[in-house]
Amino acid sequence: MSFRALVLTQGADRKVSGAIETLEDDRLPAGDVTVAVEYSTLNYKDGLVLTSGGGLVKTWPHVGGIDLAGTVEKSDNAAFKPGDKVVLNGWRVGELHWGGYATRARVKGDWLVKLPSTVSTRRAMAIGTAGYTSMLCVMALQKHGVRPESGEVLVTGAAGGVGSVAVAILAHLGYQVVAATGRPQEAAYLQSLGAATILDRKELTEAPDRPLLSERYAGVVDTVSGVMLARALSQVKYGGAAAVCGLAGGPSFPGSILPFILRGIAMYGIDSVMLPKAPREEAWRRLGADLPLDKLDSTVSEAGLGELAALAPKILKGEIRGRVVIDVNR
Repeated sequence: MSFRALVLTQGADRKVSGAIETLEDDRLPAGDVTVAVEYSTLNYKDGLVLTSGGGLVKTWPHVGGIDLAGTVEKSDNAAFKPGDKVVLNGWRVGELHWGGYATRARVKGDWLVKLPSTVSTRRAMAIGTAGYTSMLCVMALQKHGVRPESGEVLVTGAAGGVGSVAVAILAHLGYQVVAATGRPQEAAYLQSLGAATILDRKELTEAPDRPLLSERYAGVVDTVSGVMLARALSQVKYGGAAAVCGLAGGPSFPGSILPFILRGIAMYGIDSVMLPKAPREEAWRRLGADLPLDKLDSTVSEAGLGELAALAPKILKGEIRGRVVIDVNR
C-alpha cells in the first residue's frame, strides 16, 4: 500500500523545502499502531520544522506535523483496535519521529489517546497541541485553587492558538478573562470567545519596571514569556498562580523573586510533549466537556498540505489567528 506525505529535506544552507510525494508503506517508521490520518494542524513548532528544522529534526528526509487525528487501521497494541478514533500530541512526533503531515502514520500505541465521543477528528485538530496545552494550563490554575470568584484571569498572546482556546475555556467555566494581545483588530474576535476585557499588550510591556505592581489577577495563562510574563507576575494577587506554556517572547524574562516570596504566588510550567498518559486522557476528557465547540469552530481556518510552506512563516511571525486545521487529503 502507499500513502501521501509532505516530505521535507534540508539543504546545505539549512533551509527546508518540501514536496508532496507518494510513498510505500515500508517507508513508515517503527510502531505498533498504524493510523489513517485525516487531519493535522499547524503549531509554532511546526513552523520551525517547516522553515529551518529549528534544531528539532535530526534525520532527513522528514515528515513533520506534531499533531494528528484519524482512525486506527492496524494495531498490535492491545489498547487499540481498527476503527478507533485517536489523537496524538507530542512525544517528539513530527520532530524525531515522522508525524501527521501524511495520510498514514505508524506510531507507538502508548502515544495515542482515544478521542471522546463528543470530539470529531477535525475538531480534535482544531484543538490540537495548542488547545490541549490550554486545558493543561486551566487545570493547573484550578488545582492551585483559582476559581471564578477569585478574580480576573489574564491570558497573554490571546489571539494565538493557545490563547484563543484558553479564553474560550475559561469564559465557559465562568472566569472573567482579560485577553492581552498586540493585535487590537482582534478585539471583536476575542470578545466573541468570551473575553470580558481586551488589554493592549503595551499596557503590560510598558508597565513600570518594578517587581511588584498593584494586585489585579488571580491567575495568568502565559503563552509569551519575556517582559510580558514579568509584568504579569508583578500584578498577580496574593496566593495566585501563573501557568506558563509558551516562549513567543523568548525563553528568558526579566523577572524578580519578590512576587513569589512576598505574595506567595506560584508558577506552573506546562509541558505538553512528554506528559504521561493519564493526565493526557484527563485533559482530553475535559476538552470534550468544557470547551464550547461552537466557539472553537469560529477560531478555525482550513488548509491542505500544499499550503503549509506559505503558512509556516506567518505562524512564526504571530500572524495566524486562532487555529489552522490541515486536511491531509487535500
